[in-house]
Amino acid sequence: MASKEGGMAFSRKSYKLTSDAERSRVTGIVHEKLLSDYLHRVFASPDQGPAAATSRKPLNFQNLPEHLDQLLHVDKEEEESQEQVEGRLGPSTVVLDHTGGFEGLLLVDDDLLGVIGHSNFGTIRSTTCVYKGKWIYEVLISSQGLMQIGWCTINCRFNQEEGVGDTHNSYAYDGNRVRKWNVTTTNYGKAWAAGDIVSCLIDLDEGTLSFSLNGVSLGTAFENLSRGLGMAYFPAISLSFKESVAFNFGSRPLRYPVAGYRPLQDPPSASLVRAQRLLGCFRAVLSVELDPVEGRLVEKKSSEWQLQGQPTILLTLAHIFHHFASLLCEVYVVEAVLMSFLLGVVEAGPPEQAQTVVHHVLDLLWLFMEDYEVQDCLKQLMMSLLRLYRFSPIVPDLSLQIHYLRLTIAILSHEKSRKFLLSNVLFDVLRSIVFFYIKSPLRVEEAGLQELIPTTWWPHRSPREGKEEVREETSEERLRRRAYERGCQRLKKRIEVVEELQVQILKLLLNNKDDNGGEASRYIFLTKFRKFLQENASGRGNTPMLCPPEYMVCFLHRLISALRFYWDEYKASNPRTSLSEEAYVPPQIFYNGKVDYFDLQRLGGLLSHLRKTLKDDLASKANILIDPLELQATTMDDLDEDEEPAPAAAQRPMQALAVGGALPLPRPGWLSSPTLGRANRFLSTAAVSLMTPRRPLSASEKVKVRTLSAEQRTREDIEGSQWNEGLLVGRPPEEPEQPLTENSLLEVLDGAVMMYNLSVHQQLGKMVGVSDDVNEYAMALRDTEDKLRRCPKRRKDILAELSKSQKVFSEKLDHLSRRLAWVHAAVYSQEKMQDIYWLLRVCLRTIEHGDRTGSLFAFMPEFYLSVAINSYSALKNYFGPVHSMEELPGYEETLTRLAAILAKHFADTRIVGTDIRDSLMQALASYVCYPNSLRAVERIPEEQRIAMVRNLLAPYEQRPWAQTNWILVRLWRGCGFGYRYTRLPHLLKTKPEDANLPSLQKPCPSTLLQQHMADLLREGPDVAPSFLNSVLNQLNWAFSEFIGMIQEIQQAAERLERNYVDSRQLKVCATCFDLSVSLLRVLEMTITLVPEIFLDWARPTSEMLLRRLAQLLNQVLNRVTAERNLFDRVVTLRLPGLESVDHYPILVAVTGILVRLLVHGPASGTERATSVLLADPCFQLRSISYLLGQPEPPAPGTALPAPDRKHFSLQSYTDYISVEELAQVEQMLAHLTSASAQAAAASLPTSEEDLCPICYAHPISAVFQPCGHKSCKACIDQHLMNNKDCFFCKATIVSVEDWDKAAHASATSSAA
Repeated sequence: MASKEGGMAFSRKSYKLTSDAERSRVTGIVHEKLLSDYLHRVFASPDQGPAAATSRKPLNFQNLPEHLDQLLHVDKEEEESQEQVEGRLGPSTVVLDHTGGFEGLLLVDDDLLGVIGHSNFGTIRSTTCVYKGKWIYEVLISSQGLMQIGWCTINCRFNQEEGVGDTHNSYAYDGNRVRKWNVTTTNYGKAWAAGDIVSCLIDLDEGTLSFSLNGVSLGTAFENLSRGLGMAYFPAISLSFKESVAFNFGSRPLRYPVAGYRPLQDPPSASLVRAQRLLGCFRAVLSVELDPVEGRLVEKKSSEWQLQGQPTILLTLAHIFHHFASLLCEVYVVEAVLMSFLLGVVEAGPPEQAQTVVHHVLDLLWLFMEDYEVQDCLKQLMMSLLRLYRFSPIVPDLSLQIHYLRLTIAILSHEKSRKFLLSNVLFDVLRSIVFFYIKSPLRVEEAGLQELIPTTWWPHRSPREGKEEVREETSEERLRRRAYERGCQRLKKRIEVVEELQVQILKLLLNNKDDNGGEASRYIFLTKFRKFLQENASGRGNTPMLCPPEYMVCFLHRLISALRFYWDEYKASNPRTSLSEEAYVPPQIFYNGKVDYFDLQRLGGLLSHLRKTLKDDLASKANILIDPLELQATTMDDLDEDEEPAPAAAQRPMQALAVGGALPLPRPGWLSSPTLGRANRFLSTAAVSLMTPRRPLSASEKVKVRTLSAEQRTREDIEGSQWNEGLLVGRPPEEPEQPLTENSLLEVLDGAVMMYNLSVHQQLGKMVGVSDDVNEYAMALRDTEDKLRRCPKRRKDILAELSKSQKVFSEKLDHLSRRLAWVHAAVYSQEKMQDIYWLLRVCLRTIEHGDRTGSLFAFMPEFYLSVAINSYSALKNYFGPVHSMEELPGYEETLTRLAAILAKHFADTRIVGTDIRDSLMQALASYVCYPNSLRAVERIPEEQRIAMVRNLLAPYEQRPWAQTNWILVRLWRGCGFGYRYTRLPHLLKTKPEDANLPSLQKPCPSTLLQQHMADLLREGPDVAPSFLNSVLNQLNWAFSEFIGMIQEIQQAAERLERNYVDSRQLKVCATCFDLSVSLLRVLEMTITLVPEIFLDWARPTSEMLLRRLAQLLNQVLNRVTAERNLFDRVVTLRLPGLESVDHYPILVAVTGILVRLLVHGPASGTERATSVLLADPCFQLRSISYLLGQPEPPAPGTALPAPDRKHFSLQSYTDYISVEELAQVEQMLAHLTSASAQAAAASLPTSEEDLCPICYAHPISAVFQPCGHKSCKACIDQHLMNNKDCFFCKATIVSVEDWDKAAHASATSSAA
């Protein structure tokens, strides 16, 4: 064992105490008097004063052990007094009673101090109780949910509904609901948050019980406790599912001790006394130096001390650590003595000096203590440091967090300690991610935000959507806003100090230059980091196993900063590589198996399936051969997950066999990291390594690969060597030869993208809730102030209530605005926005490079596309209004690249996952809603735009059609009849919704994409008929479903008994209505752009399409416009969930189609459309009259309608329908009235025998060959669009011929 910092190497065994003869020889190193003075200075007795210096006994290394024993002597009576303590019963080591003192299902940590609820309301108590005296214990709150913490007796009986405080003789405090519990409940205390510490105090002398939160007393909670014979109280807790805490009964120093109260577990007083005295000796060694030339002692600073190999000093330290080593393995001593000493060093001087002293201490620990002792000491030290950091209160200058992080940096900058901690502690024993988290204060008063941000301000938004009020900012508001912004900047600067320290920690962990005598830190980190990602990717349903998402957000930002630092540093020394601004993940990483993606879905499906189906492409494009034994093992896994044949098992790597065995239960808790969950057996060992060749490979040679586990990988497997590309093996010809950066950084980058997908995006969305709360309270305050201004002064009672409400809203806004400042500084700052933007651009480049590989693109994990979509959404929706995405460099180019990816891949056959395909479709639908992103779609190359529109026009039956229809509708919105609204007229009086919703955006139609659609519909004979046939089919289905559902809703509403309509049914009903409206709008767009598809009967399908359209339009009009009909009654109910169901949206859509057919079309087309519409048996002229408010005349014998009944009329919507459009409707009504009268006069009666047997609406006009059955031409044409079998006999129809009864009769007679 060697010290690397002292300049010389020393063997530990050389400085162990040896024989007396050897000791006597060593004493001659320095003058005996100087040695005695030095030893007396170092090992000074606590009661030794200056007067005793002349009479003290000379010290040397022969009598030093005896002197040291006397120095460390502790009275035995004091030690024995700890064994027997009056007022306490039970073991001296207090833990949670996991054998019998619990109710429900709970997860208890290995140290029996941490607990997680795993059932409805589990309860557990400790192993020790108290019956006399004053006692205290602490609870560290890891989650702020429903918990009741306090005391109970052994006779208390709990269940899944009743816990601590719900029975007699049990008492609890609940910071979630801010109440105290003892059978009944009353308000008490303050709300707690994750990271708080609750102190539970019981005074059995006075019979009182109280609680403290972070050292601040909440007051006496209960009095007159039951005492006496048989009454003893146990610490206890009841907690709901997934809630977690950790207890401190005294095994560690209490964070907030209270005078007069004892912890349930006594501290190791004797060990503490000895450790403090030894620490004093150790301090003396660091502050005193021997000057043998002058023969005197020299005082100096600890930071200037160096281990230079003087035998006297080394022997002195050996005597100290001979006693100190065993004490430094005790948890309490490490935290109370060593931690306090090191924190004092960090707080006393600048970081460089503190780091020097900490390095000296660590060098001496490794030199004079056994390895297992040092390792145990470091483990306890880091656990204590993590605990202190996590549960530190937030103060304005964040000084506590800064000191703890500086000490962490000092420890991790020591190479040997860093490698040990990284290999065995940081990710395996504790959640080191906590070090990268900055706790958000729930109580701004305690965090000091009032002093830091004395003036509050909040943005003022218009209360009505679509009618933005442009109001000049007053001078007072401007001053408040500027003062608030200055306070936010002060807060941000203090948070940035902490963030920079956290980045320094990650820079230490990513160091790859410390490979002297072992593996570099970066490669140890990569292995642990990959396991961390695996447990969070595979354990999404098991909350205790997951890293909290708020931690993940902070960790991602710090990781990106450290990654970009090393990336650009490598670029500076290697000019041929790329800057971090041009970073992406090369596509070969996805298929060469070097990086493990666990069971995450690939774009083309499962990895095992892709390796079998694309093995030829891997060989031809990437020169990669998959081992046949590996494919065979994969196949066996696919067939049977639980039982595998022995040969297949034998062919597996050892890691795969280990995963198949029994796994211990996870080790969840506030300070522990969960054990890895069961992963897919094949995918968990998907790292592939080259069989290292002796010469460079030519382009035609194939590389046979073998599988390695993450632990088996070496630096060469990652970075490569002269003839080995490492992670980049299998480079496709489309990829450049020059490297981007170090391969290890590419794996870190890949992990960062995966982290964003796992939980970061969801957490970013949750944090927007604070901003939403501010907007809601600001609106409520504005409304209250308006009411105050309008309220008559004589109504003092109302004025008092309004003033009280105004005060409440103002105080809440002050609180929320300060919290919002913290959120903007810690989560939504400009720097954080640039990190997410950088990640978006990384994903875009990665997808573009992967796309160039052709079929191998299927190997890309789905989360790359998900992160590209979600990160853009986060930048657009979460970081405003303080920061705008438009301010980012290359904003328009990035929008265009993302638009090209969405346009190309939403219908990409290489992507098979339904979820990711739906996500792409929804992202494209959202993209075309906003002007900036729609213009980006229009900027992509023309061939890509045309291909996108062609995919949108594909028959709806072949894919999810609803999302496609929304896209087409949004391209048209703003051009249709009365289709310029952002919100439906009947919804304007309701509470304004989020203006960022796509449905509330101002219309932004795209004439360019509409023109592409028109060109494609004209292009071929089959494009338009197949597309319109699918649209009409879906319209028929959607409207029929809607009518059926509102019938059920109406029947339920008319029942006398109390009943409830299923909210899901209401939602589906509203969706069907919205789909019907959108499909009608697509038909309106098609008729407007390409009217000849319906009106040019030279086309073979035009007449059939027009007849089907007329049939559906008449059905919709009849259902919606009938007086006192089903639709009218359901709309009148105004049920929650059916807000969008109203006359206006569906009637204006139908009107738009009719106007296009009957008014705007050519004369010949108008005549054909009119004849088809009137020929439909469902046509009713009163439905058209209804549009202009002309009611249906009452039937004979029915009551007259109420005189005050309002009738629907398009003339009532002058804000939405122009005068020209109304004139067109009147013209259409006049035309149909005239044509209807003429048709009625000219029509001749038709016998039933001559009517079509399918529709009974039109005369027979077609005969099927060869079976000879007959129908009208419209029915058979519609039938043949979907089926080639005869409607009657199921024979295959070869042809359809025109049939005329008169001609057929004459032909028959002539033949006769």
